[in-house]
Amino acid sequence: MQRPTLYLFLLAILAAFAGGVFAQDDSCTSDCTTETYGLTAAQLESIEQISLQYLEPNQSLMHDRRYMSVTGTTAVYDAPGGNIIRTIDQGFNYVTALEDASGWTRINGDEWVESANLTDVSWNVSSFTGILLPEEMPTDYTIAWALVNMYPSKTPGGTPSESYDLIYRYTELHIFATEIADGYRWYQIGPDQWVHQHRVAKVLPLQEIPEDVTTEQWVSIDLYEQVLIAYENNRPVFATLISTGLDRWPTYEGTFRIYYRARREFMSWGTVGDDYYSLEEVPWTMYFDDGRALHGAYWHDGFGYRRSHGCVNMTITDAYWLYQWVAEMMGSQASPDIEEGPFVYVYFSDTYQ
Repeated sequence: MQRPTLYLFLLAILAAFAGGVFAQDDSCTSDCTTETYGLTAAQLESIEQISLQYLEPNQSLMHDRRYMSVTGTTAVYDAPGGNIIRTIDQGFNYVTALEDASGWTRINGDEWVESANLTDVSWNVSSFTGILLPEEMPTDYTIAWALVNMYPSKTPGGTPSESYDLIYRYTELHIFATEIADGYRWYQIGPDQWVHQHRVAKVLPLQEIPEDVTTEQWVSIDLYEQVLIAYENNRPVFATLISTGLDRWPTYEGTFRIYYRARREFMSWGTVGDDYYSLEEVPWTMYFDDGRALHGAYWHDGFGYRRSHGCVNMTITDAYWLYQWVAEMMGSQASPDIEEGPFVYVYFSDTYQ
């Protein structure tokens, strides 16, 4: 009698164990995890999120010129088929087209180049714009922008999941929590939605006015996040993505002042065959550190990433807003060679990994 009883008892234990295993499998997906991260859906639901006011893309300013890239070394003539008066050396070169005539394009006054040497890049003028910041900044989350098209991951360090909607570049994100995975920060942007720190740029207003800044209006340049913020005293009023200098041509840290302003500026620098560039009619330019300036950029749509020769690139709409903001303070649309404009504070909020 003892053996059958023991046998039946063991069978009952095995059945219970198997039932437990099957029940766990039925309630769990392939991405099931025993750990939880960040805020729950209910906690996120309770957070009041502020609707932000973006600048309207200024189409009239974005497309008031035909921007053209120049291919190779290009001769400039005094008339279609006329005499060569100068040469545009090979490099990173852009001009603005004024009119076309039978295979020729007029670029300045009576200057003409062969149209075959030009490529229209007006389509690449960025429509991204920054935001007018509210008087009371949110305290339960951090404002950020997506830098790439991406899918979130379900956990910090996890594989991006196509079960979520694709997040497009320049999408506004709200960061609610941070976790470390494999030495990198991962940010929670929604219920069980996490993105890698390198895929976003955060708006991080400074909590105190830098010691050397004494003007009521001033600008901060965060080289790590690639974000510009304009302030009125200690209140941030505007924020946007920028592109600062590459390692070879850095935008230097420090405290500077805007000393020269021009609505349109010709910029050229570098060594032919190496780093030469020539840019016509760079819009809404404000110099602050030797030859480095805040200005609009019509030749790329890569804001949020370093890519300049030391200047601070903005979209045309954003550069115009900042230029007018400074012009109101200075009481003029342009400037003499030397003026004491708003301070520009350039810094790293973090260290590149």
